[in-house]
Amino acid sequence: MNRANVTKKIKDEIARLGFSYCGISKAGFLEEEAPRLERYLENNMHGEMSYMERNFDKRLDPTILVPGAKSVISVMYNYFPSQKRNDNDDVKISSYAFGEDYHKVIKDKLYDVWQFILDEVGEVDGRIFVDSAPVLDKAWANKSGLGWVGKNTNLINPKSGSFFFIAEIIVDLDLDYDANEIKDYCGTCTACIDACPTDAIVEPYIVDGSKCISYYTIELKDQIPIEAKGKMDNWVFGCDVCQDVCPWNRFSTAHNEPLFQPKNNVHNLSNNDWLEMTEEIFKEVFRNSPIKRTKFEGIRRNLKFVLD
Repeated sequence: MNRANVTKKIKDEIARLGFSYCGISKAGFLEEEAPRLERYLENNMHGEMSYMERNFDKRLDPTILVPGAKSVISVMYNYFPSQKRNDNDDVKISSYAFGEDYHKVIKDKLYDVWQFILDEVGEVDGRIFVDSAPVLDKAWANKSGLGWVGKNTNLINPKSGSFFFIAEIIVDLDLDYDANEIKDYCGTCTACIDACPTDAIVEPYIVDGSKCISYYTIELKDQIPIEAKGKMDNWVFGCDVCQDVCPWNRFSTAHNEPLFQPKNNVHNLSNNDWLEMTEEIFKEVFRNSPIKRTKFEGIRRNLKFVLD
């Protein structure tokens, strides 16, 4: 089977499994990303996310991460919610956490893709990545023409906005590459910069991760800095502000993934619901949720910070 046919079959299977977009790039060193990543780390914009300091070379070169790699298959899976939060002063969670943990949902689908590749091609080597390894997801999606990296540093697709999970299969298989990077269409818009509650977008295309509400509520294990008091906009797990205000997300359409539908009314829990929640109930309600990452103590800390 020739390369074009293999590429088409893989993309067709990826679409059949519910992914919105797929782009393929030639595996190699990300030359433009190297100085950006270096500056990001030198300026301590990763805060206490020490894992960002490790595997520097692997982050920039998938052929080190996966020896013999020839292709990076980037996929995007929609999570734009069909059900919105109540428009009130209750605490909020990011819409990506309404349903089941995306890591498992998407990884299961990519294992199906991997099995399809093995069945079609035979013996190949590669790995699946779902936001859990040193891979620069947005850079590879941008490189394969799936969108541009906006001023809020989210990948923006001109047809569908930015509410997508990005994942990869890196494989030692020659495929047809999508070499048409999409032009940056942010223009003069500064909606995301103006709306960020903690001024984490320190300049266009640069987010100081150590000031981001998502960092405060998920990654940070110590106390949230006092300078963020009154600026959290009642977010207790993640933050969607820079996406909610992005004009390109007027093109977003609701996902059709049953596993991402809100469970146990988590998107509309009242302040009292959260405050009265015991650790036992927390573990039951969020058993298969991304929110379990903060653990009960983390959620209690976040609630106390935004509500006291």
